[in-house]
Amino acid sequence: MSELVTGEAVVLGLRPAKLPSRTLAVVIDLLVAFALYVAVTMALTAAVSSLDEAAQAAVSVAAFMLILVGVPIAVETLTRGRSLGKLVCGLRVVRDDGGPIRFRHALVRGAVGAVEIIMTFGVIAVIASLVSARGRRLGDVFAGTLVVRERVPAQRTGAVPQAPPWLHGRFTGLDLSRVPDALWLAIRQYLTRMDQLDPDVGGPLAQRLAADLAAATGAPVPADVPPAMYLAGVVSERQTRDAQRVLPVAAGAQGYGEPGSGGPGGASVGGMSGWAAPSGAAPGPGGLAGPGGVVAPAPAGSPGVAGVASGSAGRGGAAGDEGAAGRGGSGGGSGPRTGFVPPG
Repeated sequence: MSELVTGEAVVLGLRPAKLPSRTLAVVIDLLVAFALYVAVTMALTAAVSSLDEAAQAAVSVAAFMLILVGVPIAVETLTRGRSLGKLVCGLRVVRDDGGPIRFRHALVRGAVGAVEIIMTFGVIAVIASLVSARGRRLGDVFAGTLVVRERVPAQRTGAVPQAPPWLHGRFTGLDLSRVPDALWLAIRQYLTRMDQLDPDVGGPLAQRLAADLAAATGAPVPADVPPAMYLAGVVSERQTRDAQRVLPVAAGAQGYGEPGSGGPGGASVGGMSGWAAPSGAAPGPGGLAGPGGVVAPAPAGSPGVAGVASGSAGRGGAAGDEGAAGRGGSGGGSGPRTGFVPPG
């Protein structure tokens, strides 16, 4: 993979196209171009048969330049770097910064390609692609372009295996802040594919990754823990720390209390996993929401506290009517009017 840095300091991970796929795309484009050139030449020969030989030669050269050079330039310009061959092979021409090409890029690639591909039968293009680190031919070098793969085959990756229970909490004292991201990625890739590796290959690889991880954390690998289990245990410890660091922040940001506690909002909404409702949740109709939003009317002659159906609190707890709450413990209409009329 090639890392390109755009003008906005964004790193792009692009996969440069390999020589076989580029060769196949060029062959497809040339076959189509030569078929079109032959058809146009036959039509022009019949049309200019009455002209002299110099005029016929001029028409042939013009047709050659138009079909084999001009048409590819126009196609790459209009399709933003996708010719027919590149579309079949899943390739595309982009700028060095990863952006789409324009007419000047296609013009330089087409003009240089007429020499290094058509006139030399592709020998110069093949040599230049083999020498270049990113497989670029001379046309790409002069135009500042790169042929990349657009369609990347999907790869199935299994889940990271869980560490055995007897390792839980074993690595809580490790300092994981100095472990580089590249090492975490290598460990994850090994753990997801260790069942597919040959034991003669997977064993030394696990030992090497465990040694690198121990060097980064500053603590040796326990002698009674196999390298693969050590890697799985440390990865599990990192996931646990990430969960502890992220979940409380998310819960606090949304105004939720701790699970199963009477934090902000009181009882849980509908019994959902024991989580408390948001502190700013509005009550139901009339300010007295029971289960499912049912309003429980207050019986006549009651001290003014509205009951909730089934004894369950609504959002934000059992929110009583402001006037019916008594405001000083008085009932029977001594408080301010709230608009709630008990059934007669």
